[in-house]
This record gives sequence, C-alpha cells and structure tokens, in this order.
Amino acid sequence: MRKILAILCFVGSHSIFAQPSADSLASAKTARPKPVPEKNELKYNLNESGSHFFKVTFLNQTWLRLNQSNPGTTVVGDAKDQTFDIGLRRTRIQLFGQLNDRVLVYFQFGMNNFNFLNASPAFNTTGTVSNRKVQAFFHDALAEYLVFKDRDYLKIGGGLTIVNGLSRFSQPGVSSILSMDVPVFAQATVDQTDEFARKLSLYARGQVGRFDYRVAISDPFPIQTNGAAPPALGPNANFALKGHTKQFQGLLLYQFFDKESNQTPGYMTGTYLGKKKIVNLEAGFISQRNAVWHTGATATDTVYQNLNLWSVAAFLDMPVNRAKGSAVSAYLGYFNLDYGKNYLRYNGIMNPASGTTQSVGGLGGTQGNAFPMFGTGSVIYSQVGYLFRQDLLGSNGTLMPYAQAQLGNYDRVNRSMGVYNVGLNWLIKGHNSKITLDYQNRPYYIALPATGQLDAQGRRGQLVLQYQVFI
Repeated sequence: MRKILAILCFVGSHSIFAQPSADSLASAKTARPKPVPEKNELKYNLNESGSHFFKVTFLNQTWLRLNQSNPGTTVVGDAKDQTFDIGLRRTRIQLFGQLNDRVLVYFQFGMNNFNFLNASPAFNTTGTVSNRKVQAFFHDALAEYLVFKDRDYLKIGGGLTIVNGLSRFSQPGVSSILSMDVPVFAQATVDQTDEFARKLSLYARGQVGRFDYRVAISDPFPIQTNGAAPPALGPNANFALKGHTKQFQGLLLYQFFDKESNQTPGYMTGTYLGKKKIVNLEAGFISQRNAVWHTGATATDTVYQNLNLWSVAAFLDMPVNRAKGSAVSAYLGYFNLDYGKNYLRYNGIMNPASGTTQSVGGLGGTQGNAFPMFGTGSVIYSQVGYLFRQDLLGSNGTLMPYAQAQLGNYDRVNRSMGVYNVGLNWLIKGHNSKITLDYQNRPYYIALPATGQLDAQGRRGQLVLQYQVFI
C-alpha cells in the first residue's frame, strides 16, 4: 500500500511541474515573429530563385557650390567675381531586368546639371525662347542577348547605350564613384556627337577567363543637333558639319584577382568600398573617319581628319583590413587624344555663369568654372582614396578622403594644364547615403595675340558640398 501511495505522489508531482503555467502560455501566445530582413533594393522576382527579375533604382545628387569666377564672367548680364548656386548634378531612374535566362533589358531616365541657369537647349540672353522644364530624357534604352547560356562569354546588345571604348571612366557608374565627380574628359565626345556620353550602338561584351571586353559600332549624332550653335569652320579642328561616318570603339581589361560585375551594360563601378579585391589593367580606343574638319592652305580649302583616341590604365580597389573594413582605391591612366589640328574645347560642369566679356582665342563657354577640358594632345589622370574602418563614426558611418589630378598637355595650350581636387566622403550608409565635400583648383587663360596659343594667367577655386541618395 505504501508503495502504491509513493508512486501516485510521484506521478502527481511530475504532472504538476510539467504543466505549463498561465504566464508561460500567455507569453507564447504574444511571442513576436522573427524580424524580416531589411531590404536594400527595389526588386521584383519573376521566378522563384530570383534569377529572373525586374529592378528599379533612384539616384539624386544635390550640389551647394561656391565658385571663384574666371575673369570676365557675367551672370544674367551682371559681372560676377564669384557665385553661389544650388543645383542637381544628376537625378536618375534606372529600370532593368533579366527577363529570362538570356534576355536583359535596361532603361535609364533622368536629367543632369539642373541649376538656376538651366533651360533648354541652353541659357541665352538673346531673347530666344527656351524652357527650363524640358530637361529629363532617356539616357539608355537597350536590349541584350546572352549567346551562351549561364556563361558571360558573349552578350550582344543594341540601342541607346553608354557601352564605350577608351576607358572605365568613359562609362562610369556614377552612384559609386570615389570622388565627387568623374573625370568628364574621358567621356570624349560628350554632348557633341552623343547624348550625354550615350550613343546609338550595336555592341558585344563579355568575360572570358580573366579578360573583360566590350566592342561597339556607334552611329554618332550630327553636332548640329546638340542644342548649341556649332563652331564655324576655321584653322583649328572642330566636329564636321558635313558627312556622316560610323564610330568604332573598344575596351579590354585583364583582371588579376576578383572579377568585376558584368550584369548591367557598360557601367563600371567607381569603388567597391573594400568588398572586392580588384587589380585591373585596361586599354581602350575610339576611332571615327572624317569626324572633324578645318581650313587648309586657303579659307575655302576644307581638310577632314579622323578622330583617334586611345588610353592605357591601371585600377586598384581592395581591402586593407577586412576585419575593420578599411580599403584603398587608386587609378592611373594615360590618354592619347587626337581630335584633329589644335582642337580645344572648354567645359564647366553645371556652369554657374551665363557669359563673359573676355574672349579666349574665339573659344566658347570660357566663363564661370570652365577650363580646357577636351583637346588634341595627351592627359595623365590619377585618383586615390582611403576608406577608414567601418565603425569610425559609430552608427553614423565612416570617412573616405581622396585626391585626384588631371594633367593635360594640349597642342593649343602653352604649358601643362593641371586641375586638382581634394575631397572627403562621409559614407553615412555606403554609397546609398553619402555627403562629399570637394575643393577644385583650376587654371584660367588668355590667348596670345601672335599665335592664338592659350597661356595660363592664374588659378581659381571651387568648393562644393554634395549629398547623394541612392536607392
């Protein structure tokens, strides 16, 4: 009997302790679900694996700028020694997708260089009608076919595209650039015979082993359609107003370590922020027959010349300390540029000035922040940046200082031209939320009466604060 009572007591006590309490039942009912991982892209999967998808991105770069004006600068008719302006350097929407195993489509829509002077086609003081609301346009619109399934050996595409030759900076992925802005001289025909570096092209690209290549046949736009009055035929070369020939271009890279992304057509990453180990050598070219003209022995004698541009460069972007997230990025390139006899063109990025009272050798657009950006001769371009550890500022991100230099030796300029930038990136959330402070120092020129050659007379500076948001 005692044994039976002992067994009953043991069973009862066990059932009491095994019974869940009311509190534990309540907490189980109110338990929170596991948190859903935070999304960092706007992407719609077209199949279960996500290999077929459609994706949307948004980019906006806002500038606050203080600029020391080139001599003679005027702004809406008033002389200005310096200017302060607010502008949108780039506002873009990308839409692209892998529709099936072989077909990719890519579109980009947006606008560039939109400040208080911006209008269409350009600001003017002559009373000609213009419209500041006509600005956004399609930058890219193309389709691409993967020839060998599951292999990046060969992709054939066509449409309006930035797939270019010459260099990686001729087709930059602007959301990920190291410095505040790209070296625009590398977009060699920008807004002359292309649409903001894009051309109507048939191209092939791919990766075979450690080689990355792209070649294209492009159909250039006539310079008469770029929205500005074309320069008159004269003794110095300019893009020809007669004739139309195709443009041929190509770029070849050898990748020593990690391979760069080959997904989106053309666009090449500025810096991977230590997420890849990249060491590349590259060589590229652009060529077009009878692209430019100038007068010969007499004013009625027209001479046509070919456009021939080529470059060689090295690019490095790799982690320094993977555990801390520090990294280094660097680029060094040599550009040999033949636009024809004494070709020279000024350009000022989102120029804050509308005119000038001082002519520089008959060249246009010399006011504001402009300098001789494009010309027959050669350019050495370099940039370097260092990414500090990822937790440098705690939850507020990290810093990445940089420096860049463009050294131009142009036939029409008396001495080497140096344009220098130093800056600091505050990477709040990588490239998705980034503040950049950039200072640029550039030369200004006069034309010597006897020869028409440009001679440096001094230097000017520009300070820009940029905020970039990229989704």
